[in-house]
Amino acid sequence: MRKPSTTAKRWRGELQGEQLTIGLDLGDRSSFYCVLNGAGEVTVEERVATSPETMKKTFGKMPQSRVALETGTYSPWVSRLLSDLGHEAIVAHARNVRLIGQSRRKDDRLDAQALAGLARIDPQLLSPIQHRSAQAQADLSVIRARYALVRTRTALICAARGLTKSFGERIRSRYPQLTLARSPNITRAHVVMERFELDRDLTPADARLCA
Repeated sequence: MRKPSTTAKRWRGELQGEQLTIGLDLGDRSSFYCVLNGAGEVTVEERVATSPETMKKTFGKMPQSRVALETGTYSPWVSRLLSDLGHEAIVAHARNVRLIGQSRRKDDRLDAQALAGLARIDPQLLSPIQHRSAQAQADLSVIRARYALVRTRTALICAARGLTKSFGERIRSRYPQLTLARSPNITRAHVVMERFELDRDLTPADARLCA
């Protein structure tokens, strides 16, 4: 039978019932978190794997706390996970927090301590932002994926045409020249949709991101 860890005992013991503030410095493979008690003293400092399963297991056993983290690639799903666990997730605007963003001593431990300290004093010092919902993020990902496909396809076409021209050949365009693009009634988004034959459910508003 596996013995409970020292950290798990702390959550059930002396830290239970205290007003905790946690600073979470997110990393690619692992993240570092620092826990401050009600007096502002560092009680726990540990590293955790940056994965939904591990994050849920680690922060799920902690009492409901204020957790501060920076904006980044992982912050959308991590903040939603923490909120679902009952924590108060505060996402700091990384560029606006000079104590962290402009610090010359870049260290996971120090960054986590700084996040926890600022969140404990006043969350507004972190210039908090609100991430879009999971559904909105998924919809935007589809648009960005289409945009990447359009750019890649255009680059391949241009490369093929350039290579064949060096041999005296020419690849005929599948699409005629779109002279209508000069008309004030035709937007660039409509041209993109027509030229690259995007999905029929792609709206002009979506196509503007690809234009």
